[in-house]
Amino acid sequence: MTLHEIRAYCIYMRNITFKADEQLLEKARLKAKMEKRSLNDVFNDWLKVYIYPFNHHRNYTKIMKDFSYVDSGRKFTRDEMNER
Repeated sequence: MTLHEIRAYCIYMRNITFKADEQLLEKARLKAKMEKRSLNDVFNDWLKVYIYPFNHHRNYTKIMKDFSYVDSGRKFTRDEMNER
């Protein structure tokens, strides 16, 4: 008999209410629809960007991964790296 371990992760979501300009909201909905996303997903992504200073490490790691293909072609000396 095989034993399987199941882990459940709960993400707590909170409903919030905002006042927004009706025309802006409609344009945002249309843009999100064109991107095949929900406005809720877009807003959550915006929140992640908004808290950038608090989430710096995670963003830095993602940026470095995104640019991992870049190759300068050589190693730089300490003096070269510190030039302004």
